[in-house]
Amino acid sequence: MVSPISPLASYAAPDSLPTMSRRTFLIAGLLTTVFGLEELPLETNEVACLWLLHPRLDRQEHMAEVATAILSDWQARRGQLLQSSAGNGNAPTGLIAVTLDQRNHGSRLVDPQANEVWRSGNPRHAQDMFSIFQGTARDVSSLMDYLPSYLFPMSEKVITRHLVLGISLGGHAVWTALLHEPRLTAGVSIVGGLDYVNLMADRARLSKLSSWTNSDPPGSKFLGSEHFPTSLLEAVRKYDVAAFLLSHTNLPAKDAALKESPLPDPSEEDKQRLRPVLSRHLGGKRILQISGGADKLVPYHRYEAILAWLKKAIAPGGWCADANIHLEDLVFENVGHEFTAPMMAEVQRFIAETLSASGQQTAKSVVREARI
Repeated sequence: MVSPISPLASYAAPDSLPTMSRRTFLIAGLLTTVFGLEELPLETNEVACLWLLHPRLDRQEHMAEVATAILSDWQARRGQLLQSSAGNGNAPTGLIAVTLDQRNHGSRLVDPQANEVWRSGNPRHAQDMFSIFQGTARDVSSLMDYLPSYLFPMSEKVITRHLVLGISLGGHAVWTALLHEPRLTAGVSIVGGLDYVNLMADRARLSKLSSWTNSDPPGSKFLGSEHFPTSLLEAVRKYDVAAFLLSHTNLPAKDAALKESPLPDPSEEDKQRLRPVLSRHLGGKRILQISGGADKLVPYHRYEAILAWLKKAIAPGGWCADANIHLEDLVFENVGHEFTAPMMAEVQRFIAETLSASGQQTAKSVVREARI
């Protein structure tokens, strides 16, 4: 049963969804569940793989309805595409979904306290959460290496595309995975952020941590304290989207505990450094960010600054438009830290567009933003 505090508790799949096949494999020591293998079309050899990452305090079993809803939707759309493209030899790709337990969750649980926040008595919340979801992103990369040999040992089919979707903690993992795994060409982050320092600083303030309150001005000594050690900040700069990108600039406020919005434009010198970095790490990728406008656990305004900065850079006419990044930033007003049916509809639409013939071409520089 899904925990009532999980974002998944808000989502109920339609009763009309068909049953989806699932098989569990032990790959690289990880229990890995694959959905939709039996439903793969016989006539196509190419398969796309969607990696599904669950929220904090949850487990992979609870992503089954998400997997079924997405796969069923694509199978229906694929059938329509086949009819409309009959005879042209361009059969739409098949799709499978894969779930795994995030580190220290589900079958991998070692210490429940390490999954808690400061307010729940975990003094190492910042270290624990970042290392868990960043480690999960590494697990996805490792599993990519070995999954085909388990599913298609005779090379019956080939996995040609990898996509990733995550919710909450899984949404954080999506961003770091997209940033550092070149085989991932598309990702969906749902109520997950991409500015870890800003998120943790806000939680430290709300939790009234001593490292926040016992400094003048409040929060000025949070970074580098026992609650956010300097060594953790160094790791965050390597893997977190905001910290990583801003570390390539001379922006004076790049390590501020709570960054103000908007971030200043990079200098021409900064742009020269950033263009190849953005192109190498996110170039040609399709990204959907879905947020709750009333989310208090992962507030949109805590990563709004870096999103606005990134959108301005990659928009048509922007200083990094030639990176060909497709970024959609959708905020659902009056929705908290939850995953809802309207959000699922956007996910299904985005994945279908990504897998369609047009979506398989090199992504164009696209920025879409909406408050729904």
